[in-house]
Amino acid sequence: MLSLRSILIVAAVMLAMPVARAQDARSLASDMVGQWELSTAGRDKTCVITLKSDTTAQGMKLELEKGCGDILPFTKAITSWNVKGLDIVRLQDARGQSVIDVTEVESGIFEGTRSNEGVYLLQNLAAARALSKSTDQLIGDWAMVRGNGDPVCSLTLTNTPVETSQDNFQVFLKPRCDPAVASFAPTMWRIERGEILLMSTNGEIWRFEADDNAQWRRVPDTADPLIMMRQ
Repeated sequence: MLSLRSILIVAAVMLAMPVARAQDARSLASDMVGQWELSTAGRDKTCVITLKSDTTAQGMKLELEKGCGDILPFTKAITSWNVKGLDIVRLQDARGQSVIDVTEVESGIFEGTRSNEGVYLLQNLAAARALSKSTDQLIGDWAMVRGNGDPVCSLTLTNTPVETSQDNFQVFLKPRCDPAVASFAPTMWRIERGEILLMSTNGEIWRFEADDNAQWRRVPDTADPLIMMRQ
């Protein structure tokens, strides 16, 4: 049987849990006040949302950037926001029903899905714009090599948007590429969550992550890595 001391400790923990959860929810709500970018996973469609601390009957006020409803039609139903549980940010309609729920997957980046539509991201506006600016720093000629230094291909990253997406940019392979790269035949690139994404017209994606040597290494890593280096 539990001693009186043990019973008192368990009781104290149980009584403290709702308080801790309430504090976590209040902390999240406080952290969310400000400007955020709501976008598709590829950031080809974006909308700025300002989350406010003023309360409404269903939650807290927000303001959608002009044109959001044309870019992301489902946002026309969003009238307020709220925090649900410990880690869910809810963008909701006039009845308080969820239009989309997002949860934090990285610091300052929240992710949610809508049925039959796909994944959407909510991220801090300043961070999202800084990420866009970093694209300009990567424009130019690159060499793709194996881990032993053997050349595989040369390519050029441009800042020319593709017609189908303003967040994807054109990439051009130079002649005499390794057959594996030539078969992949990337035509677009972008920065997403700190990675370089090379994309082909058939939807195939190669991801490269910066390493400690100011190079970009294909992920997931392998015994025979593929590395992108500035030329």
